[in-house]
Amino acid sequence: MKTSLSRSAKSTLFSLVLVRLLAGPITEAADNECSASGEYGFVCGLQNPEDLVLVPGTKWIISSGMAASAAIYLVDSQQKTWTELFPLDAPRVQQDMKTYGACPGSPDPANFVSHGLSLRPGTDGHSTLYAVGHGGREAIEVFDVNASGEKPVLTWLGCVLTPDGMQANSVASLADSSLLATIPLRTGVPISDALAGKPTGGVYRWSPGDKGFTMVRGTDLPYANGIEVSSDEQEFYVASSGLFTVTAYSNSNPARLLRSSKPFAFVPDNLHMGSDGKLLTAGLNVIDPACGTVSQTSEFSLEEFASCPRPFTVLAIDPQSMQGTVVATGPANKHFSNITMALPVGSELWIGSFGGDRIAYRSLNLAD
Repeated sequence: MKTSLSRSAKSTLFSLVLVRLLAGPITEAADNECSASGEYGFVCGLQNPEDLVLVPGTKWIISSGMAASAAIYLVDSQQKTWTELFPLDAPRVQQDMKTYGACPGSPDPANFVSHGLSLRPGTDGHSTLYAVGHGGREAIEVFDVNASGEKPVLTWLGCVLTPDGMQANSVASLADSSLLATIPLRTGVPISDALAGKPTGGVYRWSPGDKGFTMVRGTDLPYANGIEVSSDEQEFYVASSGLFTVTAYSNSNPARLLRSSKPFAFVPDNLHMGSDGKLLTAGLNVIDPACGTVSQTSEFSLEEFASCPRPFTVLAIDPQSMQGTVVATGPANKHFSNITMALPVGSELWIGSFGGDRIAYRSLNLAD
């Protein structure tokens, strides 16, 4: 059933652009449109699989669905198939009142949109999934992932609402269940301000017992996008889609700016730590003869940026030196653009998109 985004979500220019881009349901691609292209194969039919996480010790990938009427998806990385995981016809709900008692209840299944994901491994086949949720409300939604059976099962546990109904983009968790979330655009701030280099958002923190998220002082950035935490939790890292950089901060409040990468030749989006300790990010190339150059001025238009297929880059970043190594590249493809992230799964690299009907995969061993 086609649904609309929430009233609060429509309050910013970013949301209006997303509504225009994502309002229509995407149907499963025809076989001839889902065939491999160069070194990339595809799993088709998902709606805007913006972020991906791997269920520990399994073949299963969990994908968000950043579109009205989409779902959280379960992808079989071996069979190259997918099914819906949440909300389904009868969502599993078991609210953790001790930790998430301030949450007003489970999300409306008919009005649920998922965005950035973070997964924290647990014990006995369980993990905790944190999902940026839009639609009926703006919140970080929390799920138990039970992978002890034949297929993972998702049970909703609670939520943390964002301040003033602002839209979060990405989320990272800490061992004590605290959360760090990025809000790219504060209420009423246009995305063009971010590309003009103006601070438009930042990082927000919540810990169990807090009434809600509070701003982490010192993290004002032009379009704070992907976020990740170091393994020792002493630092966190933020991708700025306005500056084309990744920045390291001390995990404190106020946060200290520790170091930053140089601007990339692509617009970095989501950010995840690989098993090798490198930060993986991906995005669309800044310069392209067909689509033009992404201008860091107030004239930037997300709609124009998203509507023209661009080549993309996947980069692995050493969090200490902030130097990057190209892991993969891809040409412009009208069937697969708007790249947001990359996820290593075994010997393959899986790639998500904020505005498409498929996930791409390729060998990690191919030379570009």
